Amino acid sequence: MPAERLQKIIAAAGVASRRKAEEMITSGLVQVNGQVVTELGTKADPEQDHIRVNGKLLQGPERYTYIALNKPKGYVTTVSDEKKRPTVMDLVQKVKGRVYPVGRLDWASEGLLLMTNDGALANALMKASSNVPKTYVVKVAGQPDETKLDKLRRGVSIAEKGGRRVHTAPAKIRLIREGDNPWLEVTIIEGRNRQVRKMFEEVGHHVEKIRRVQYGPLALDVPPGDWRNLTLLEVAKLKSAATGPKLTLPPSLPSAAHSSKPLQGKAFSASRPMSASKFSRAARTIARPHGKVKRAVKFGAPKHKRSGVPPARGSA
Repeated sequence: MPAERLQKIIAAAGVASRRKAEEMITSGLVQVNGQVVTELGTKADPEQDHIRVNGKLLQGPERYTYIALNKPKGYVTTVSDEKKRPTVMDLVQKVKGRVYPVGRLDWASEGLLLMTNDGALANALMKASSNVPKTYVVKVAGQPDETKLDKLRRGVSIAEKGGRRVHTAPAKIRLIREGDNPWLEVTIIEGRNRQVRKMFEEVGHHVEKIRRVQYGPLALDVPPGDWRNLTLLEVAKLKSAATGPKLTLPPSLPSAAHSSKPLQGKAFSASRPMSASKFSRAARTIARPHGKVKRAVKFGAPKHKRSGVPPARGSA
């Protein structure tokens, strides 16, 4: 095979991230055919050259792993945390292969989080130009009127880190459970930091709870804290979503006429935990408001103990 940069070969073997691999090279921890290499531009052929990292012979590219995790509240979406808080890595210790989160959900947010060691797919999904739709169910303080919801659908100006303001892309929003503090379904095609929370704050409503229930073609279907491997078909659909035709969201329909007793509301009752099977059906119902989508396969039992699904508290 053609020669590649050493840091890319090391990262593909699952030894370390590409940035960490660069540090290992410059620190003199990498050898190629018995010679220490410290230049970052050095290339090698993993099939022909003997590459050692910290004295250990590299075994070749790591097989790609793709998983869907249901992140609970109270975990940060990082590989490590300087404040010693629990991270999503604590939930996937039994995963075969070294995986990393694709994007992030903040500490108080819940729901579907993709994790993989396929750097090319992760980068493609996280690019702003990918426009992969992400759907959330959101509980807000107070009932937003239709004027405010229409403003959110068209896009609002929110502040990013450093004070710079950006205008959000159009969003799809519909009411799924009425009340003084209603539940809404929100679909966006961006992934800005705390975007959904900031959008509602701009129209005067605090987000109390937020759960991501769909990411591109994938719907949330495992209990909190649990995970499952993706199927080959799902991986293919993700790659297609990341690189295929770009999606634009049409205007949402008005939400004022929805029933006061929607089926979906049962999925978020704080007073009665749900079984895993009921949670799976409810999550898929919420995540598919625009027509029926057939699942390609039936998944086996997840690897961790299933639990009930009380909603998380706190601001996202």
